[in-house]
Amino acid sequence: MFQEERLVAILQHLQVNKRIEVDEICELLSVSRDTARRDIIKLEERGCIVRTRGGAILPTISKEMPNYEQRLQKETTSKQAIGRLAASLLHDEDYLYVDSSTTVRYVGEYMTTKRNVVVTNSIDMAGMLASKDEARIHLLGGLLYNGQRMVYGARAIEMMSDYHLDKAFLGTCGLSMGGLTTDFEEESYLIRQVIRKADQVIVLADHSKFGKTMFHRVTGLEDIDLIITNREPDEEWKRQLHEVGVELVVADGGERHD
Repeated sequence: MFQEERLVAILQHLQVNKRIEVDEICELLSVSRDTARRDIIKLEERGCIVRTRGGAILPTISKEMPNYEQRLQKETTSKQAIGRLAASLLHDEDYLYVDSSTTVRYVGEYMTTKRNVVVTNSIDMAGMLASKDEARIHLLGGLLYNGQRMVYGARAIEMMSDYHLDKAFLGTCGLSMGGLTTDFEEESYLIRQVIRKADQVIVLADHSKFGKTMFHRVTGLEDIDLIITNREPDEEWKRQLHEVGVELVVADGGERHD
């Protein structure tokens, strides 16, 4: 087995088991301890793992931050299912916030309600909603983050403080037991203001976001009313969400866990 094949096998084991020892690598791949150690060193050099005493673990902080176009290509089918279900929660004349998430984007695509007032920091969402029947759009002002096609900063937060909303639809870079996390700290201040101004906070997160921790904590799970996802999380997650009073809806079957 070539080294690249071994590295893939080690990472696959870590995705399932969270940890691997040198002896496990030797047994799993039929290699010597020296070879196993060299493979661990190579993975550490690439930033894929963290070396521990006698083995390795996956990094606890995700450093992946693809741009908007790259995010559009990921989990497209899952995002569409989540967005379609989320759009079904809308009513005519709802006052909404929709962010620049590529999952929330599908809420806009599947929106069929009339006379909604929509606040957004997404230049793409604003353009899409301009064609919706009688929708009134408030595009936040401020600094434009080119790579993510979103507006942020003090001016956006100030504008957001003037609004009150029925529902806020938020995506997330990561969803940990500690709450929502992001790699872009400045965005979190705007999201916190949105949460304060919305009667209902709805987070759209495909299964890949669960258990993912980014650099900056945005808010705790207790500030979320509803999470819409595409796959059942594990029992630990369901217990945690139940304890903090977060409702969970799975888009594939619309199954609820209160």
